[in-house]
Amino acid sequence: MKQSRFLMCPPTHFDVEYVINPWMEGQLNAANTRLASAQWSSFHKLLSDVADVALMPPVNGLPDLVFTANAALVHRDSAVLSSFRHPERQPESRHYAEWLTADGFNVRTLPDGIRFEGAGDALIDRGRPLLWFGHGFRSDLAAKPFLERWTGLEVQPLRLRDSRFYHLDTCFCPLEEGLLIYFPEAFDEASRSAIESRVPADQRFALSDAEAVTFACNAVNIGKTVILNHASPETAAWLTSRGFDVVPSGVSEFMKAGGATKCLSLRLDEA
Repeated sequence: MKQSRFLMCPPTHFDVEYVINPWMEGQLNAANTRLASAQWSSFHKLLSDVADVALMPPVNGLPDLVFTANAALVHRDSAVLSSFRHPERQPESRHYAEWLTADGFNVRTLPDGIRFEGAGDALIDRGRPLLWFGHGFRSDLAAKPFLERWTGLEVQPLRLRDSRFYHLDTCFCPLEEGLLIYFPEAFDEASRSAIESRVPADQRFALSDAEAVTFACNAVNIGKTVILNHASPETAAWLTSRGFDVVPSGVSEFMKAGGATKCLSLRLDEA
């Protein structure tokens, strides 16, 4: 029986229609939408093999609705709704709220003026009662006390400093049993020290810049399966040595908008 559950949104209206991150620069209307549909379907099938996948309807005019990881931070029966920084994405929140409410979640909304972009910037550790919280580009540090109150978890802030890695899930991937793959240079010095103090050296794997830009950290981990856009032989060997099954799922068209497999899915059974 599949125990994990995810939310995805078909890429019916996906394209690069504006520029709100470095990956989108020079990519306006450049996505091959037929290839994007095929890549999404392939990932959807891989994810469906190991988890239940719910679908929300696409909405014309909201090309990034496909990146459901940004909908909310889900924890047990609560969902902390995103408050998007860029006007282009702000209309998505209403559609996410409607879907999550209909699915039975208690949808929580941050005070006006506090920006927060869901599971793009808030990642639950898989081995510790801890929430990793990225801020600096899309989410505000001011969201931290609300996340602590609503989840009951300790929140460890991590300041992002490289605009290519504007969300935490583009450069940081907690894995089962408290393991971690990450790109250290995406963080400021204090945040790197916080990561190193909480995750022992033998439990974390640091990616090079060359691999980080393939969004290897933007991976989906269910049990001992890791689905990701690309893994170098070194990263694959590290994961395999720790018992993981590494499953590539190319999503080149979605990377033109700044997202990969993790961005295309929201885990709904976070406990």
